[in-house]
Amino acid sequence: MSSNAFSQVVIDSTKIQLTKPVAKLVVKDLITADGLKVEVKTLNQLLVETNNKLNTQNILVGNLQAQVTNYMSIIDNKDTQLSTSSNLSDALEKQLKKEARAKKLYKTGTAIGAAAVLLLLIQK
Repeated sequence: MSSNAFSQVVIDSTKIQLTKPVAKLVVKDLITADGLKVEVKTLNQLLVETNNKLNTQNILVGNLQAQVTNYMSIIDNKDTQLSTSSNLSDALEKQLKKEARAKKLYKTGTAIGAAAVLLLLIQK
């Protein structure tokens, strides 16, 4: 191989002349590089948007977890209220039975007292 096959003829020192096959490869590489730059830019934008969506989803998950915590608190409060209501109902039922026995005792006592007064009146 001679050095003439790879050498370039330079007329102006600021210009570089390439052979046609090499120029095609250079142009092809430049086009590929430009396409890759656009692709990287697009992928970076996509990554930013994906990260924004991920942050939004994290916020939504946090809000949903807070709602679940609030609902669990509400359920616990309702359970406590139900338990308290049940206890009060039982206590009131016991008190009602106690009052009913006392009322029956007073009625019986009144009937016995009235019978005793009648007996005394009849005997005199």
